Amino acid sequence: MTLVSIATVNGQAATIQPDVLLALKGGLRGRTLTRDEDGYDTARSIWNGMVDRSPGLIVRCQGASDVIHAVNFAREHDLVVAVRGGGHNIAGNAVCDGGLMIDLSAMNFVRVDPATQRAWIGPGATLGDVDRETQVFGLALPTGINSTTGIAGLTLGGGFGWLTRKYGLTIDSLVSADIVTADGRLLRASADENPDLFWAIRGGGGNFGIVTAFEFNLHRAGPEVLSGLVVHPFDNARELLRSYREAVLNAPEELTCWVVMRKAPPLPFLPAEWHGREVMIFAMCYVGDLAEGERAAREIRSLGQPIVDVVGPHRLVDWQAAFDPLLTTGARNYWKSHDFETLPDEALDTIIQAVHTLPGPECELFIAQIGGAMSRIASDATAYPQRAAHFVMNVHTRWRENRDDSACVKWARDLFKATEPFALGSAYVNFMPEDETDRVEKIYGTNYRRLAEIKGRYDPHNMFRMNQNIRPLQ
Repeated sequence: MTLVSIATVNGQAATIQPDVLLALKGGLRGRTLTRDEDGYDTARSIWNGMVDRSPGLIVRCQGASDVIHAVNFAREHDLVVAVRGGGHNIAGNAVCDGGLMIDLSAMNFVRVDPATQRAWIGPGATLGDVDRETQVFGLALPTGINSTTGIAGLTLGGGFGWLTRKYGLTIDSLVSADIVTADGRLLRASADENPDLFWAIRGGGGNFGIVTAFEFNLHRAGPEVLSGLVVHPFDNARELLRSYREAVLNAPEELTCWVVMRKAPPLPFLPAEWHGREVMIFAMCYVGDLAEGERAAREIRSLGQPIVDVVGPHRLVDWQAAFDPLLTTGARNYWKSHDFETLPDEALDTIIQAVHTLPGPECELFIAQIGGAMSRIASDATAYPQRAAHFVMNVHTRWRENRDDSACVKWARDLFKATEPFALGSAYVNFMPEDETDRVEKIYGTNYRRLAEIKGRYDPHNMFRMNQNIRPLQ
């Protein structure tokens, strides 16, 4: 067995002797991977193709005991640590250069108790894993809109999607979490046990430890929902967006409608002459009685002269995966995001102008409507920073070749800057790229100091820094 060199937090390299590495391996249910071992390149590859990093060592965990061993090993050797869940992470923080990557993707269990409407979910599970287990019982957890997203990162950042207006954020259904802290302890965080930690992990990201299990309340939803797309020519975007803005003001909480602006992909229900042309799409979902949904969605569906309207009854588990083909692994991705209280005309005009200059066929911009149940929780009840009903704009640039990096990133940054005067200042931490570390304190607002204090108690040396980092206050 050869020596292994791993990056430390002080910028040096720790040389791990063979007997030390052998001792680590002997305590694990999972396995370790070094650069020269089969499976290493697959394990270090993540969703965002812009990120190409090589950890010095990967620990592929099978359970909480493996996580404890990995955390203790990292602390004893002052190693740089990255934590990988089961999904995306636009910033690429799931993998580090030279350090220790703690991989939780094999911890993808989902156990549902239909009698109590509770679920226990591992940090490696995807939203698809969760949906397939819960929907068998007519139950659901409010999560995101893409089934390949990981439950861990989504939850720790807040989590919103089609069920948010009806049932709240993902963190609003969180009952407890088992979490390994920087000192190697396994703690339970809930309203009754370590409540400060429980407050912090509901929106504060992966700053406070590694969650090894989540416990959630589930809700009645599905198996069918009224959902689908209404696709319009982009030439009518100005009128449609203004009408949309008014229509959603009085929409029932069961109805959620997002706006997507992009070049039309070659979807089978779209006429071929529209493929590759700019379109504006209303993506909607009604959680409840289908007939009631038809009535609730009528106003938005009646706007303009759509190219196609494919709204109808769909299985919730299928609707949750409808956008998966547009978010496959390996493409290069860069995102920028703002929260808006309203959608003023000036902001909409700025967005429309930008969409006319999309830098690539896979680039898009969406506006998410959230509020309802999530907005009835106090802004300081959890770490999640923005509870008022609002709109989230995500500028999602996606492309294939590194020669297009500059153009795509510039387009996203320019639009972000142009719309900044209309934004609230808060943001959804899961949509933030790696280069926005200077924005973290601002987006958490009055919650930031409390987060920094809790960080100082549970991770005083900032072991968990590969994230949108909250620096410890001591």
